[in-house]
Amino acid sequence: MKQKGMKHRCKIRQQWPLYIMALPGVAALIAFSYLPMAGIVLVFKQYNFKQGIFGSPWVEPIYKNFKFFFNNLSTAMRSTRLTVMYNILFFIVGTIMAVAIAVMLGEITNKLFIKVSQSLMFLPYFISWMVIGAILYALLNAETGMVNQIVRNFGGEGYDYYAKPGAWIPILVIVNTWQSCGYNSIIYYGVISGIDSSLYEAAKVDGASKWQCIRKITLPLLRPTVVVLFLLSVGNMLKGNLNMIIGLTNLNPVLLSTTDLIDVYVYRSGVRNGEMAFASAISLYQSVFGLFLVVISNKIAGKVDPESTLF
Repeated sequence: MKQKGMKHRCKIRQQWPLYIMALPGVAALIAFSYLPMAGIVLVFKQYNFKQGIFGSPWVEPIYKNFKFFFNNLSTAMRSTRLTVMYNILFFIVGTIMAVAIAVMLGEITNKLFIKVSQSLMFLPYFISWMVIGAILYALLNAETGMVNQIVRNFGGEGYDYYAKPGAWIPILVIVNTWQSCGYNSIIYYGVISGIDSSLYEAAKVDGASKWQCIRKITLPLLRPTVVVLFLLSVGNMLKGNLNMIIGLTNLNPVLLSTTDLIDVYVYRSGVRNGEMAFASAISLYQSVFGLFLVVISNKIAGKVDPESTLF
């Protein structure tokens, strides 16, 4: 034990610059991720603004704040189903597009073109959902929208997208992919840039085509990164993007049958009425269920490819 302790202290003395470099990140993690966990007590309180989180009385029964979400079981299940469905669609479509863009960039030799393309694709990631919503409204508005005007010019009839809930499943997937795939493609492009070029040279010597190099070398080497990003996204499988729905639909009640995600439902039913305890209870439910999904998915990934696991 003494030898292990001495080795540990010796390692700390040798690597103290690394510990100092990590100190700001650790401090930020504690300040913004761990200390706020004390607010979880709000889940079991009858919260009021005057007494605050810790001064508010305890709720009875202790699970009362969770009951609000499941009082209307059909609405709760609809919100859960929509949230999971959208997150799966966002990941699948977004990953396919991001990998395709990264592979295409990897085949381009003009460095200036690659830098300009990456900057243009990365730009939507920094545009707020309110601005994207305004752009989308200018495109899809039933009367003056560009899409409907083009359709009418070709003799067709306009389509009121803001009165058709079914149309918003592909719309949300397309807009989310447009907003995020540029950022994700840079991650995959970084992995492709790190692949040993001798693998491609050897494949070409053996007569492999471009498509065969992509299918047999690039895509298999990208698989661990895809798995890791999937495991990271699984933790948020029950969390919907409230800002996206507010920005794009302005919580249009006509569209709620396809846009009422868990976060939207909680915002409509709890936060708007000042019921912070209800919202906190559902956030805890989402986090615990997300942790459970991450652990299960990580075990499954470990059986398929042990090197692709998070822990």
